[in-house]
Amino acid sequence: MGIDLVAGGKSKNTRRTSPRSEDIYLKLTVKLYDFIHRRTKSHFSKVIRHRLCMSKVNKAPLSLSRLIRYMQGHEDKIAVLVGTVTDDVRIAEVPALKVTALRFTERARARIEKAGGECLTFDQLALRAPLGQNTMLLRGPKNAREAVKHFGPAPGVPHSHTKPYVRSKGRKFEKARGKRNSRGFRV
Repeated sequence: MGIDLVAGGKSKNTRRTSPRSEDIYLKLTVKLYDFIHRRTKSHFSKVIRHRLCMSKVNKAPLSLSRLIRYMQGHEDKIAVLVGTVTDDVRIAEVPALKVTALRFTERARARIEKAGGECLTFDQLALRAPLGQNTMLLRGPKNAREAVKHFGPAPGVPHSHTKPYVRSKGRKFEKARGKRNSRGFRV
C-alpha cells in the first residue's frame, strides 16, 4: 500500500508549535521563550517553550509538599514548574522558597509568601534567569490522574492490577467468580 507522499506523507513534526489555548498572556510567554532560545540557543528556554505548548494532562499540578521535598538542599535555587502549584494541608511548616509557575492556588501562594518566599511568573523569570541559571526545573506527577488507574491489561485478567469501571464498590459489583475463593476461584 505505502504512504501517499503527495498528500503529505509521514507526519514527522507532530509536536505542538503553539499552545491550543487562546490565552494571550500564554501566547506572549511562548513568544518570549521562543526569542530567548533563538538568540541564545539555551536548552532551558527550549524546554520551557515546549512545555508551555503542552496539553493540560501533560502540565500536571505539583503539591507544596512535593515541591518542598524536591527543593531540600537547593533552597537558594528558583523552582520552575510549567503547571500549577497546589496547597497541601498536611504540611505544617513551609520554608522560604522562590517558585516560578503558570498558576498558584490561592492558599499555596499565601503560604509561600507568608514564609518569606516568592511566587514568580515566567516573564519575571526571563529577566532574572534568561538562560535558567540557578534554577531547578520540576514536573508534577503526570500519572497520578484517576484515569491512569484504568489503563493496562483488562481488569480480571491474571496479574492485572487495572481498576475496573464499576458503578459501586458493593458486594454485588464485580465481586463474584474470579474475585473470591468462595465463588469458584480467586485471581
